[in-house]
Amino acid sequence: MGRDEGLGRRVLALWCPDWPTTAAAAAAGQHSEIPTAVLRAGTVEACSYTARAGGVRRGMRKRQAQALCPDLAVYESDPDRDGRLFEPVVAAVTEVVPMTEVLRPGLVVVAADRAARFFGGEDQLAERLVDAVAELGRPGAPGSGGPAGRGRGPVGLGAMIGGVTARVGVADQLYTAVLAARSGQTVPTGSDAAYLATRPITDLTVEPAVSGPGREALVNLLWRMGIRTLGAFAELSGADVASRFDGEAITAHRLARGLPGRRPSRAPIPPELEVEHRCEPPIDRIDAAAFLGRRLAQSLHERLSEAALACTRLTIHAFTERGQRYSRTWRCAEPLTPEATADRVRWQLEGWLTGRAADGDAPDSPIARLVLEPVEVVNPGALQHALSGAGLPGAVGDGLGDQARRALVRVQGLLGGESVRVPVCSGGRGPAEQVSLVAFGDELRAPRDPAAPWPDRLARPAPSLLAQVVADVLDAADQPVTVTARGAFSAEPVTVRLGGRAYRVHWWAGPWSFGPGDARAQMLLGDGRALLLCCRQSDWLVEGIYE
Repeated sequence: MGRDEGLGRRVLALWCPDWPTTAAAAAAGQHSEIPTAVLRAGTVEACSYTARAGGVRRGMRKRQAQALCPDLAVYESDPDRDGRLFEPVVAAVTEVVPMTEVLRPGLVVVAADRAARFFGGEDQLAERLVDAVAELGRPGAPGSGGPAGRGRGPVGLGAMIGGVTARVGVADQLYTAVLAARSGQTVPTGSDAAYLATRPITDLTVEPAVSGPGREALVNLLWRMGIRTLGAFAELSGADVASRFDGEAITAHRLARGLPGRRPSRAPIPPELEVEHRCEPPIDRIDAAAFLGRRLAQSLHERLSEAALACTRLTIHAFTERGQRYSRTWRCAEPLTPEATADRVRWQLEGWLTGRAADGDAPDSPIARLVLEPVEVVNPGALQHALSGAGLPGAVGDGLGDQARRALVRVQGLLGGESVRVPVCSGGRGPAEQVSLVAFGDELRAPRDPAAPWPDRLARPAPSLLAQVVADVLDAADQPVTVTARGAFSAEPVTVRLGGRAYRVHWWAGPWSFGPGDARAQMLLGDGRALLLCCRQSDWLVEGIYE
């Protein structure tokens, strides 16, 4: 490995502790040493270190927090305020390292390799960034409102904030750097996994900016399983995690193992990557807009390919003859393909031209100009694709290669759009009902909401194989076993007959009713197979097989 390759792995995270309280105090002109808490729905969402010294903790009710700390200043949560006042901090960081990524107000990450080499090392770079942020509010600092600042009105935002406390963490991977920033540590090269091994499993949810939906439920489940540290989680087999948990667990498992993820952007996006087309004549039909979208998508990806880049965040702008503008930004975890880009252009213009867009406004005149603007690009080989099967149709995350996608699109062109379908999680009581098929290329929207309550839903674990095999359940006298009106077996099941062969029942559980005369039961057969059987109006069907 060359010197540049090794350096290219490093990520620096700059974290401003308790940023919501810092921003709230700055907006109110309050001194930073006064105990401060930010509330959401009457509950403490964030509190300053002086408030914690007085006994205030997150999750406390307002009255309890004020009883423990009578001098506590409380403010309502305001994400807009947090983001607006964080801009001077980002400007100060950008003065040192030109390209930054804001994960959320209070947390910034940068690629540290080249900047560290320029300033003489990672420690020197960290000191430079902390000093730059601490100097906010002084004359000449970014955002100070002085001649060299970017203030708003007579007093800049930097002057409102004053000195800001920041901590810096450096590591090989973004997630590790974010955790290391909370204690101001530098993780040596190649030591991410060792550093994470002793961290508590709750660190998977400690930073919302790097946590996906469902991560808290995963942590609770791992805790109940006796897994207390990230190292213990990392020791699990990747295949076991993939078969037992969902896609978010696979991502969390990769983080715990210190495996590579997406890198921070390193350089500004070249302006020549933007694709613009003036419509002559202007268009007002969906089919014409979709055809033009395919052409522009292909042009965009040709430019990206020439620059050896891939787009993960794309903004589509549409302008009418009278100057009305409609924009939408699409963010994807994996690089967009030409087909996926064309789909998004079509979806956006269809919603706008038919008046079904988010704002409900229809265009005031035909579309005169379309612009595709890549706002986030990455090295196409830097992304790691989890084998979760999740993702939008046509994107890399659907687990299909470009050649396979083109083949499926070709089949759709020959046989129709409904000829190729992909599975999506759906709502339902039985395992077969919890998977629905959606036409390839359409939005992955299940016909039944999987998050809705489903009374009498089959308890986990679900069978690993689905089946539709007719079966006979018999008692000791070889008489059919049915389900009574009270939801019980008419007799104890002794034998299950499948395809003319009889298998003895060693164990059974159930039945569980889900309608009049309908029920499910689990049975362990003599050959070692465990079956999920469904009874509908006295007829039995093997619905799934447990492995």
